[in-house]
Amino acid sequence: MAGGTVLNASRRRVLAGESGWKGLVRNRRVFAIAVFASLGGLLYGYNQGVFSGVLGMNNFDTRMASVVNDSNKKGWFVSILELGAWFGVLITGYFADKLSRKYTIELAVVVFCIGVIVQTSAKGPQSIYGGRFVTGMGVGSLSMAVPLYNAELAPPEVRGSLVALQQLAITFGIMVSFWIDYGTNFIGGSGSTQSEAAWRIPLALQLVPALILGAGILFMPFSPRWLINQGRDDEALAVLSRARDLPSDSELVQIEFLEIKAQYLFEKEISAVKFPDYQDGSFKSNVKLSVYSYWSLLITPTLFRRIMVGTLTMFFQQWTGVNAILYYAPSIFANLGLTGTSTIDLLATGVVGIAMFLATIPAVIYVDQVGRKPVLVSGAFLMGACHLIIAVLTGLYHNSWASHVAAGWAACALVWVFAMAFGYSWGPCAWVIVAEIFPLSVRGKGLSIAASSNWMNNFIVGQVTPTMIANLGFGTFVFFGVFSLMGGFFILFLVPETKGVTLEEMEEVFGVTGHNLAVEDAKRLDAIHRRIGLITDEPPMEAHGKFDE
Repeated sequence: MAGGTVLNASRRRVLAGESGWKGLVRNRRVFAIAVFASLGGLLYGYNQGVFSGVLGMNNFDTRMASVVNDSNKKGWFVSILELGAWFGVLITGYFADKLSRKYTIELAVVVFCIGVIVQTSAKGPQSIYGGRFVTGMGVGSLSMAVPLYNAELAPPEVRGSLVALQQLAITFGIMVSFWIDYGTNFIGGSGSTQSEAAWRIPLALQLVPALILGAGILFMPFSPRWLINQGRDDEALAVLSRARDLPSDSELVQIEFLEIKAQYLFEKEISAVKFPDYQDGSFKSNVKLSVYSYWSLLITPTLFRRIMVGTLTMFFQQWTGVNAILYYAPSIFANLGLTGTSTIDLLATGVVGIAMFLATIPAVIYVDQVGRKPVLVSGAFLMGACHLIIAVLTGLYHNSWASHVAAGWAACALVWVFAMAFGYSWGPCAWVIVAEIFPLSVRGKGLSIAASSNWMNNFIVGQVTPTMIANLGFGTFVFFGVFSLMGGFFILFLVPETKGVTLEEMEEVFGVTGHNLAVEDAKRLDAIHRRIGLITDEPPMEAHGKFDE
């Protein structure tokens, strides 16, 4: 860029200031976006937790008896939401690119609200089935679109904190939903006199954060990354300027703008090199380009290994039994001897939410110091131990809990320990693993496959858990305990440590076959940086100059 100050990518880290929460406070507009992004996580978490309490309410069970009293149908009641979410995840990528991240979030909120309204006004099981599937489509779409929008608008130094805020919001939503269920359970009494409002109100309250998110996103800017992808560079620069509260010609804004521009050019060049015959922009070419891009992940050995690591990590995350606990906690606590009234079951369930939320808070503090593997392995073994000890207690005393109250409360406490173990380990860290293992050129596609694995296995767990509880009894805990231990061994022996591993080093960690894809990606990106002036061999200048277009 002639006539102006030379840019250097290393200058951004000097100019950006502090990271973490201090960085969010410094970037006030970005912090506001983080708050709205966290509403997407709150929505997801609340939706996960609220139905478990509703399933145990007397009035709901009476109205929906034909399903609730059938363990097979009851599983569909819960898991059909995950099926909808899986479908929502698959179609979100297209809409995010076509409509923008911002309007995709708005569309997802509309779909979500329609599903909630159908559930809240339900007169029979059919409305719950349909409403939960539609709500799931909205949840699945939001689970991808909100973090995508949030990450693309946030400066690099605060992205980690935004991820942490999102995860905290999910566990906070779970915690809040449990206690709302506990409170509304008393409307009209918890027995046969219970009012329909006891379960309709907690379902309807999902609309509150959804409407806030839907209204707030309209006042948010478009993603600068999406704007650049649409050729709207001037608008992207203006968005970055407003978001950073700096003039558009400031050095920091110009560096960040060029970094985004470089990423866009990098992806275009990678696509042109790999698939030169599908670059005419037609619908047919775009479809073929998408199909062949995903196919390359399966036929390249080093990439296929990463796909297996990502999908199996998400597989084991779900088969720890965490969502079995979240969805069916009142039933589980009742089976552990906490009988008498549903109030005790709901109270014990509420503690699950608190335990998981509190355990998630320190997770982001130590994961970069301790490493991913120690956190995931310790969490898996602790969860497995909790399951197996509960299985032993249940096998010994399931017919005599009344005379072994201490054993019942010990099993209950172990469920809470399990929730804490998941909160500090597999909850946040599984997502960290899958976000780090893919090379830059295929990271989005790799993550989408891992996310679909998460939702599909979530669906299966929700489907089979009632049948397992009804037919296996304490064997249900043995089953999830064994899978938790298997997940720990999988991480221990088959997943490399990714803490502090650079993009170039990741290829060697997973095995190089023929050529080092990550090194080639890095070289290509470096060439683009130099071509657009983001990196030069000249020493960076201290002056904050203006740039000529």
